[in-house]
Amino acid sequence: MRTIVAGAFMTLDGVVQDPGGFGETEHGGWAQRLFDDQAVDGATEQVLASDIFLLGRRTYELLQRAWSQNTGPYAEALHKIRKVVVSNTLHGSLPWNASALNGDPARTVADLQGTILIYGSFTLVRTLLDHSLLDEFHVGVYPLFLGSGRRLFDGAAPGELRLVGATPQPSGVVTLSYAQ
Repeated sequence: MRTIVAGAFMTLDGVVQDPGGFGETEHGGWAQRLFDDQAVDGATEQVLASDIFLLGRRTYELLQRAWSQNTGPYAEALHKIRKVVVSNTLHGSLPWNASALNGDPARTVADLQGTILIYGSFTLVRTLLDHSLLDEFHVGVYPLFLGSGRRLFDGAAPGELRLVGATPQPSGVVTLSYAQ
């Protein structure tokens, strides 16, 4: 059995780029001040409840650089979880408890089993949506607007999701949960 759950942080104007402040944009780190203890606990629980952390190559490289040396409950959960990196440029075993998955993303991901978690990796998420492989999509909408940056569905084919939940946080962030 396979369940694929994707998560994203997004501003009110649809920007998803660099919420953690990894140096991608001048506005990077926009999610950090609203990512409170409740959000950290929820993210940690989600990682601990998953079997695989699925990433595209660029997201893997950013997160590996940013998190592989960190400590604390969330970082420890990230260290332990098996990471699968969808890439045609990386091969075999990788640092940070990761391995590369080569070939057609939709076909190779379809063969994975267990509870699979994806953060970021929007090209991969769009591919999984296009092939009806994504079971849940959780979007944390932050009460900010940046005016520029990569948008959640830039260049995506038309599609539709079904709202299955909306959870407001004291920080003002609302998590919208969708199913395909």
